[in-house]
Amino acid sequence: MNFFKKLKETLTKDHKTAEEVAVYDKGLEKTRKEFTSKLNLLTMKYNRINAEYFEELEEILIMADIGVNTVMDFIDQLKKRVKKENITSSAALKEIIVDEMFIIYVNGDIIENKIHYHSDGPTVLLFVGVNGVGKTTTIGKLAYKLQQEGKKVLLVAGDTFRAGAVEQIQEWGNITDCEVVMKADADPASVIYDGLEKAVAEQYDVVLIDTAGRLQNKDHLMKELDKMNRVIGKMIPGAPHETLLVIDATTGQNGISQAKSFKEITDITGIVLSKLDGTAKGGIVLAIKEAVGVPVKYIGLGEKKTDLKVFDIEKYIYGLFKDI
Repeated sequence: MNFFKKLKETLTKDHKTAEEVAVYDKGLEKTRKEFTSKLNLLTMKYNRINAEYFEELEEILIMADIGVNTVMDFIDQLKKRVKKENITSSAALKEIIVDEMFIIYVNGDIIENKIHYHSDGPTVLLFVGVNGVGKTTTIGKLAYKLQQEGKKVLLVAGDTFRAGAVEQIQEWGNITDCEVVMKADADPASVIYDGLEKAVAEQYDVVLIDTAGRLQNKDHLMKELDKMNRVIGKMIPGAPHETLLVIDATTGQNGISQAKSFKEITDITGIVLSKLDGTAKGGIVLAIKEAVGVPVKYIGLGEKKTDLKVFDIEKYIYGLFKDI
């Protein structure tokens, strides 16, 4: 029995797991309809595998935003496996395609999708990303999620540049019943200092820090992030414990360019893909891991405060391919 058949059995057997899988199922519906329908049509068009089959498969994968380099490596690996296992039927190859997708993402790594919580004092999570990707909304959703897990959460309005940013995080503070540390027209580092001082004094479990998203001027942003990191490290040694880059999944390859740019200027520990439910090109999950070597830790699968989910590669693969 191959990996995908085992995965289907495992994920649909337990009632609680089945509920979680249903969220991925719904959130990846646009991508699945687009992707698997094309894959199924390709299988019907070519009963037997040939060069034309691989050319069309390559185009389907690229159109799903999996990324050109990832696709080239994937096709090469697939051709080797076809030759080694003497596979001639395109129908037999469909589930092997799923297996290889999983292998590409894992790539021999231990997949780290968990937040590393600090054992002594507050855990500090710094959020970065360009304007409009859903950074503040992600912070609000994560605050709600952590509160539901019994954690005492503090929000820090470190984006003092964008008009309306402070008001937006205040609104999320009201929705989630979390305190917000803010100062109008202040230096972001000074707001962060005040926030961490409060977090230590009042024994908060987690601090979520918003930042401005000005990627146009890399030097300025790098200096600003350096300053923030120095302040954070002085207040809480070893912090920030996570720096999460928020990317809008609907922007496709542009999102991957953002990931590369941010990785150049700060230490990214995880990716949050927002608005994954709003795109038919959900293959960006695979492309982004290959492009920057940083795991996806959370995905946004809807607009409700409950729609931020810890990323699970098995549920993702199932949600993407369950109809093949």
